[in-house]
Amino acid sequence: MTDPSTTASAVPTPPDPFFTVRTRLDNGLGRTGTIHTPHGDIHTPAFVGVGTKATVKAVLPEAMKELGVQALLANAYHLYLQPGSDIVDEAGGLGRFMNWDGPTFTDSGGFQVMSLGVGFKKVLAMDAVGVQSDDVIAEGKERLAHVDDDGVTFKSHLDGSRHRFTPEVSMRIQHQLGADIIFAFDELTTLMNTRGYQERSVERTQAWAVRCIAEHEKLTAQRAHRPYQALFGVVQGAQYEDLRRQACRGLESIVGESGRGFDGYGIGGALEKQNLGTIVRWCTEELPEHKPRHLLGISEPDDMFVAIEHGVDTFDCVNPSRVARNAAIYHPDGRFNINTSRFRRDFTPIDEDCDCYTCRHYTRAYIHHLFKAKEMLAATLCTIHNERFTVRLVDDIRAAVDGGYFEEHKAETLGRFYARR
Repeated sequence: MTDPSTTASAVPTPPDPFFTVRTRLDNGLGRTGTIHTPHGDIHTPAFVGVGTKATVKAVLPEAMKELGVQALLANAYHLYLQPGSDIVDEAGGLGRFMNWDGPTFTDSGGFQVMSLGVGFKKVLAMDAVGVQSDDVIAEGKERLAHVDDDGVTFKSHLDGSRHRFTPEVSMRIQHQLGADIIFAFDELTTLMNTRGYQERSVERTQAWAVRCIAEHEKLTAQRAHRPYQALFGVVQGAQYEDLRRQACRGLESIVGESGRGFDGYGIGGALEKQNLGTIVRWCTEELPEHKPRHLLGISEPDDMFVAIEHGVDTFDCVNPSRVARNAAIYHPDGRFNINTSRFRRDFTPIDEDCDCYTCRHYTRAYIHHLFKAKEMLAATLCTIHNERFTVRLVDDIRAAVDGGYFEEHKAETLGRFYARR
């Protein structure tokens, strides 16, 4: 593998190889492997913790390392607004700014285009209900973002100030943030958009991808004092097979002046949960074997098994920390709410078999008390446990793929987790 460090006069280049495959499932799609970044290797499949504003809420970055998280993802939109990507750049990049020495990801801001623009929940899966429209907006919501072929104009959710994102702006922001893996600017649609709009959106995202690669190469040459940042294209197309496959082929065909295309691919877009595996398979059947694939924003154990089985290498998930702040706990026997009265005198750990700091030192009764008393420590302790649960879940899946017992492990794990439903 080549040394990712560079001199001031050399243009940074990706490690060679950037991604290696180790073991494959019998279906030819699922695999284990390694992504090589300037700040360390990511053993895949891997869960990428979400630190939206350069922090996983309620937990120290050092604690995330102790929990076994290999990489963290932050959001370009939020860090652009606060504190400003120029400040993160001046600090030495995202990792140094937040005291995280491992690999980092940033997403492009495209997800916020959808959530600001139409006012729907910030989740990957959405129900395909209601009347389809070219101008979708959630009932009672104000449209804060307007998309055109050049980019997006939006109002800040913080102070209402107006801003403009284009592919070039997104690339400049992400280069200043300095993550190891960054994403091309894309438009995320909803399932309520018409087929015609989905077609135009895929074409728009393709055109933006061409501009992203050009700007990425320009900035890589200009910022030779920084390590190479891998750029991933983003596949859209909602739940239409032809659009998904078209989007994959289109992104794969884009090559910059350097002769390189995208270093990997993100699978994004709105989809219904029951179609996750099918849509991922459409994409992974089209995308090149030697490049990693990242699934943007999945949440539950069954989703993780399905995604990995169909060829996803990494994925990010805000759910472990988000639900923890609402007293929801992940356990091998299913998710439960520790805020209910039955835990008031339960002096056992959340999970006897969990090795996280919370389970080694605190009881369910104490955490129940913290939530009732509205103490901030409640969120910290529950987040620690939920993040560790998710890391172990994915680590165990990776071991099962390598060990040749994936199907048995999947049946046992999901059968236990969902037994009470």
